[in-house]
Amino acid sequence: MNDRDETIKAIKQALRVRSGKPWSVTGGRGTAWGWITIDAPPARRTWAHRLKEGGSQYNSEDYEEYDSGVPGRGTSPEERAELGRLLGLDGPAHHQGVNVPASSAHYREFIARAQGKPAVVAEAYWD
Repeated sequence: MNDRDETIKAIKQALRVRSGKPWSVTGGRGTAWGWITIDAPPARRTWAHRLKEGGSQYNSEDYEEYDSGVPGRGTSPEERAELGRLLGLDGPAHHQGVNVPASSAHYREFIARAQGKPAVVAEAYWD
């Protein structure tokens, strides 16, 4: 059984080996302590959303992504696609990263995914 800190190290190392660059793999805080988030490091997270000219603030289709140049925002479309491929997801990662639930089964799944190995998909332990 892997604990949270061992899992973070294993995922971080596997992603760096496979992609040749560092990824942010962090543990949650407070009630989310066991959860893990996988994303680009803050320095590479410079993408944001803005309202298109003439758009309505109430319509999500009226917003567009852009590179704000400000660190600590969202991940670029290219890096979301890369992270999705590295983790064997059906599509790109979310612009705020990939969340790994707090369970040994999910930890094993995402270590295997990060290593590019077949993974047994863990079942949700909540309703």
